[in-house]
Formats: sequence, C-alpha cells, structure tokens
Amino acid sequence: MRRPHGVSSGFPFRDMLTRRRTEACPLHALHRLALLLACFAPIADAAVVVHTPRTERTDTPTYVDTPVPRFAWVIDSDRQDTVQTGYHLVVTHVGKVVWDSGSVRSPASFDIDYAGPALLPGERYEWHADVDTTDGEGHVASHFDTALDERGWHGARWIGKAKADSLPAPLLRRAFHVDTDATRATLYVAAGGYADMSIDGRPVSDAVLSPGFTDYDKRVEVVATDVPLSPGDHVLGAELGRGFYGMTNPNVWHWEKAPWHGQPRLRALLRIRYADGRRQDIVSDRDWQLADGPTRLDDLYGGETFDARATAPAAWRAASELPAPKGTLVAQTEQPIRAVATLKATAVTEPRPGTYVFAFPRVIAGWATFDVSGPAGTTVVAHYGEKLMPDGTVDARDEHHYFRNGFQTDRLVLAGVRTRWHPRFSYKGFRYVQVDGWPGTKPPIDAVTAQVVHTDVAETSRFDSSDALLDWIHRAAVDTLLNNLHGIPTDTPMYEKNGWTGDGMLGADMFLRNLDTDRLLAKWVRDIADTRGADGAPWLIAPNPGWGHVRAPTWHAAYVFVPWSLWMHAGDRRPIEEHLAGMARYVAMEDARSPGGVADTELGDWVSPETDPGGENAPEDKRIAATAYLYGMERTVARMYRLLDRPAAADAFEARAARVREAFNARFLDRAAGRYRGMGDRGYRQAHALLALWFDLVPDELRDRIAAGIADDARVRGDHLDTGALATKTILPVLTATGHADEAWRIATQTTFPSWGFWRASGATSLWEHWKPASRSRGHYFLGTVDDWLFGDVAGLRPLAPGWRRIGVRPALTAWLAHASASVMTPYGEAAVAWHKEGGTLILDVRVPVGAEAVVTLPGRPDVVLGSGRHRMVAP
Repeated sequence: MRRPHGVSSGFPFRDMLTRRRTEACPLHALHRLALLLACFAPIADAAVVVHTPRTERTDTPTYVDTPVPRFAWVIDSDRQDTVQTGYHLVVTHVGKVVWDSGSVRSPASFDIDYAGPALLPGERYEWHADVDTTDGEGHVASHFDTALDERGWHGARWIGKAKADSLPAPLLRRAFHVDTDATRATLYVAAGGYADMSIDGRPVSDAVLSPGFTDYDKRVEVVATDVPLSPGDHVLGAELGRGFYGMTNPNVWHWEKAPWHGQPRLRALLRIRYADGRRQDIVSDRDWQLADGPTRLDDLYGGETFDARATAPAAWRAASELPAPKGTLVAQTEQPIRAVATLKATAVTEPRPGTYVFAFPRVIAGWATFDVSGPAGTTVVAHYGEKLMPDGTVDARDEHHYFRNGFQTDRLVLAGVRTRWHPRFSYKGFRYVQVDGWPGTKPPIDAVTAQVVHTDVAETSRFDSSDALLDWIHRAAVDTLLNNLHGIPTDTPMYEKNGWTGDGMLGADMFLRNLDTDRLLAKWVRDIADTRGADGAPWLIAPNPGWGHVRAPTWHAAYVFVPWSLWMHAGDRRPIEEHLAGMARYVAMEDARSPGGVADTELGDWVSPETDPGGENAPEDKRIAATAYLYGMERTVARMYRLLDRPAAADAFEARAARVREAFNARFLDRAAGRYRGMGDRGYRQAHALLALWFDLVPDELRDRIAAGIADDARVRGDHLDTGALATKTILPVLTATGHADEAWRIATQTTFPSWGFWRASGATSLWEHWKPASRSRGHYFLGTVDDWLFGDVAGLRPLAPGWRRIGVRPALTAWLAHASASVMTPYGEAAVAWHKEGGTLILDVRVPVGAEAVVTLPGRPDVVLGSGRHRMVAP
C-alpha cells in the first residue's frame, strides 16, 4: 500500500519530505521540559499587541466588490505558547451596527467572513474587533469602502478620442466647483488602457500604469482614490495611455489585434460628500473637453515620443462617447504600480562621438528621467538595454524580430526651455541608457536618473548566511521578482512583459514567500481562467490577446498549482473554491487526451544549459515532464476536493493519478539500469529523474537508486546541474532530502558554467533567462528557484500546513555553513529561524507567531513541537 500524502504542497515529492520530516512523536512531558530549559526566559511583563487590521487582505481598501469581505489581524506576544481564544467583531455604517459577530470562541485571526446583511454599494463601513488571548486582550479597528453598482456610477460614460488612427495620447478635462463643508471626495476610475488622472494639474495619486491590466472582454479593473479638495474651482484632468488595450506596434503576440482593441478610453466619477449629507457627482460624459497631448506616441514595447512644445494645446473640443469594454467592472485588488526608487548613474561614457551611455548599479524595470535644455525642435533619443555591445553602446536589438515599429526607445522633442521628463505609459528592462542627440557638450552624470517601477508590494522575507554567494543569489532573486511584477508576474521586463503561465507557476512559492503577492496572484489566476478555450485548457500567457493555444500541461499546470501555493503560503482557499470546477474540467480533459496515461507537451524542461540562449526545449523526451505534471495536477485536484469535503470527486482523481503513475513507470522506467529514459534523449537526463522523484512517481524500492543517479551525473559533470526551468526548481531540494546534501551544496556554490555563481562571476546583478552569457534576457526569475532551497533547507524554514499554520524547521546544510537565518511574514505574523555554530554545538533560535506552531528537527534529536514565542534549542 502506498503511503498517504499530506497537504504540505501541490507537489507530491514535497509531501514525501513532509512525511519524513514531520511525523513527529507526541510532545511528551520530557521533551517539553528539555525544551523549556533550552529556551529564552519569557519576558516578565510581556503584553499582547493586536495590529495590522486588514479587509480582503488589504489595508483600508477603497473598492471592495465581494459580498462577503474577510477580516484579519496579527497578534504579537513575547510570552511563549500564547494562543488566541476568541474575538468579538463589529461592523458599523454611519455609526450604526450592521453586524455583530457576538463572542466567538475561535483561534482564527484571518479570513474571517462577514456574516451580516447585504452591504450597500459605494459606502464606507467601519469595523473593530476585540481579541482575547491567553496573554491578555487586544483591540484593532479599520474601515473599508464598498464598490459601486451600475446605478452608483450616476450615468458616467466611457469617453475618449473617436478617431481610430490618431496616435497622440488624448488629454481630457472637466472644470468643477467645490462648495464649503466638503468632508470627503473619492475618484473612481476605470479605463481601457491607462488613465493618468490629475486635479489642477497635480496627480491624484502616486500610482502609475493604472488601472491594472486584464482581458478587457472579461473584466475591467476599477481604482478608487480619496482625494483632498478645498472649496473653489478645480479642473479634473486625464491623459490616456494605450497599454495592452490599444497597442499599435505589431508584435508576435498580436496585442494589436486583441479582441477588445481600440482607442484608450475612460470612465470616471468624482463623488464629493458634504457635511449636510449632500453628494456632488462629476461624471465622465460629452461635457468633458479633449485635445491631443504632448505624448505623440506611446507603446509598452516600443517606448514613447514626447513633444515638449505641445504641453499646452491650443484648441480643445468635446470628448467622444465610446463603446464600453465588454468586461465586468471589478475591483483592482492587486497593489498599484509605483515608481518606488530612483537610482543615480554610476558612469557616463562616450563610446562614439555624440553618443552617451549612462550606466546604473543594477538591472531594473522602469524608466529614465531626463533633465535637459536645448533649442526648440531638438530631438533626444534614448535606447534602453540590459547589457552592452562590444563597442560600448547599448544592446537594444530586437534580435528575434518581435516588434515591427521600435523597441525600448524614447524620443524627447525639446521646447527651447529646460525640460524634465520621463515616460508615463511604458516601462523598460535595463541597466544602461544610451542617449543620442543631446544638445551641447557631454551631459553631466546627474542629467539622467533611473526610476525603479513595479507593483508596490512589501518585501516579506529575509535571508542571511555565512556564504556571500548564497546571499547574492537571494538578493538577486528578490530584485528580479520585483522587476517582473507589473500587475501580473511577467516574463522579462525588457522583451515580453507577458504573463507566461509556467514561469509564474515555477516562481509562485518565491513570490509568496518573499513578497506580499497573494492578491496579485489570486487576480492572475482569474486571468488564467479567462484564457481558457472551448476545451477548458488555459492558453500560454495570461491575460491573452488570442495567441498561444498549444498543448503544454507543464505550463497549463499554473491553473492548478498557483491556487495551491496560495493556499499553502497565504492560507487563501477562495481561489480553490472559485476555480476548482474549471481546474477539474481541464485536468480531466488532459487525462482524456493522454493515450495510455502518457501525456505530451510543446514545452518541456525549457532552457537547459546546452540549449540555444534564445530559448529552447532540453534535448529529451518531453512526454516525461508532461506526464509527471499531469500526475501532479491530478493529485492536487484530489486534495482540493478533499479540502472542500467532496470525497467521491477526490477518489475519482486519485484513481486517474494511479493509472498515470502506472503508465509512467511502465513506459519510461528502466528498472535494470535504475533510471528513466525517453525517446530522443541526449544522454542521461537529470530532469527525468528529478521530476519523477519530485512528483512521487518513483517506486519506493528505487528512490535511493534514482536519487543516486542524479548525484552521480552531477559529479561526472564536475558538480554541475544540467537542468532547465522545470527541473532546476527541484534539484537541490531533491538531492538534500535523499541523502545527497553534499552534492546539492557543491552545485549551489559552483562558480563555473552552468551555475548561479557563474552569473555572479560574470557581473550579473539579477537572474538571467538562460545559463549562458548570451541569454536573451538578464531579468528573468524562473532559473532562480534555488531560493526555495535557501529557505527550506539552508535556513530550514518552510510551511507544513496551509497559511504556515504548522512551520517546519529543519536546517539541513549546517555542515557547510557557520550560520544562516531566515524570516517570513505569514498570515499569523513573522516566523523566523536563525542558527549558528559554537564549537561543535548547533544553536537554533526560532520565532513562532501566535496562531501557529513549529515542528523542529535537529540531528540526533526527536522532533519537537513548539508553540508561539521565541525559543532556543541546542544540539551537540
């Protein structure tokens, strides 16, 4: 009989790790006594603190469109074993109680469902909670605003520029008057494309590239912003950018042919509330004025052309009413994109006369700001790139001919006065900016600065060790993840900006551990669901303009595995509840089109070391990866059905998975040789064995032999991996868990090709898309999933139960390092581990947040379960 799987991840191999690591003996009195003797003494005057109130996982959200919002808080206490015993939550509206939960005896501190009457649209609700714990009481309070219904938009129309072939970005404006005693004003904005909103010429917020990006035929995001207004006359303005809605630059993904394609358009409502209860609504309609603005061309891929001579239009005309996008108006739940930092140039070179190259400290996603004076009509041209050509100019080539009309290029036409300008409707991936046409002599080094632009998510982790390379890998991974967050997880900020499903799936654990991305990824799962065709299968990129309908279960698996990662890391089960029917339909279809239980795919272990640096499948049988992923999806769907208490459906998918497992081993396992083989394999393939182990497809009696084969092959290769994106995620965890931590360490700290250390030795400041220096992009994260191993095995910190309710602590690389530490912000608060060695003794410090527990495994000791608080353990 096969051993049952736990719930620790969407990947069955990780469940095997959980079984090995967390089948702890009961915490007998002797173990607890030993633990207490080794722990820090509790602080005598410890007091509980309740903080970080959130609604729908957001601080004071201004547009909540779910009928059942969820509430959350975090509890801090320095007293060990503190637990929440209950809460009393009250929701009010204009001072009147709407819902009173009563006294609830429960440890739940997040995703507590509202259970009152239907909430009114477009209103503010206050809430507070009294929280009881074994360490005392706490209080928390916050508020949220509900979304508008159609009536609440008060007749606001979709407006813009009707002329289909007109390229300049339209300016829109509307004058209005504010009376005295205004108490609050809220601006609601939806757009096809981007809407840069202003009042009296000043931005209404620091958000950029807003609102968020969707399949506009399915959903259109709304942003609500509270704006300060004084009594008097004002002008509400907007500049509209094309984004992915109205792209005009032909490209290989056909965004210019998207089903929703059209001129950018705006729907806006400014609602002003007065002390006497009056409301004043300024809505988008034909009374708004329109003019062509100074942004003469904007393209997400190509860049922008800005004519500073046209900043004050001579003539305005009535705005046109345009058809509404087909999609439903929904809240933008992901955080806004912002310019989060400014980098100064480190050098300016002149590789050829009149051409200046500004170098910045690292590869970023964003744009440059130019501070320049020159004669009217002078055109300054800027090319952006991640690397340099041999002659010192910027490599801004479109080598693969993705775009017909330009790539990563801005043009600034001067007006004869000092101009300070940056793009507003495009971002680039770059480290270098090449400037041509600069007026006068060589520009000063501060004439061009670089702005880091991405979704403004908080960093939620920390990693540190005694090895500089490992620390560099982690920092480069986080920076690269951030560079690829623009409302969705993207595939390179320089080239694609697309939401490739497999890429986001591989990085989901990294995103959720290191950054506050649960809302963004939950939104992106909806984007994936929106791409599905008649057969139920997702397409390759999400959102999708109608490109990429190929069979690739290795990439389509994002539809299944990302919701499971959200469950494990964020404790969010709503994506599972929302999408399980669609997931099950797709996975059943994938099984049905896999004759004899063997699946196939167009995309296998992409970009293994020997492949073309522009992107290519590994030279191996892709059916092995496809079938492994099919099995993993079936097992995960079964877990989801059990989570939702549907055992019959779960049993059906378990039966499918059992047939696939049998077929996988019958077709690909060479028992005599102790390895997996496929048609067209170029020698031994590490990926085959790794995926078989990762997904728990290997017969129990052959696990050790299959794992040894991977380690042996790596040693033959001089302690190098031979994996692409799929198998790189697995190699170090698998080797570590199967008794080959020594080989995992040697691979991780390797400095020659192919390795992360090779990138660093080659001057990398971020992760690359390929192991080779000729990699298309130097801003891609899917080969950086080694970060999973840094936390789970080096520091020894991983989730064992959904939402980090149970935390696994098991440092596995203590023989090779002097110290390591890590922390993660879980839904319960910060979980942390730090270990170091003193002589022959391992000293381990653990922090467990209130609401969670930790299972600690140290060499030569039985597993120990820790309650909340700070703990110290010593292992000789």
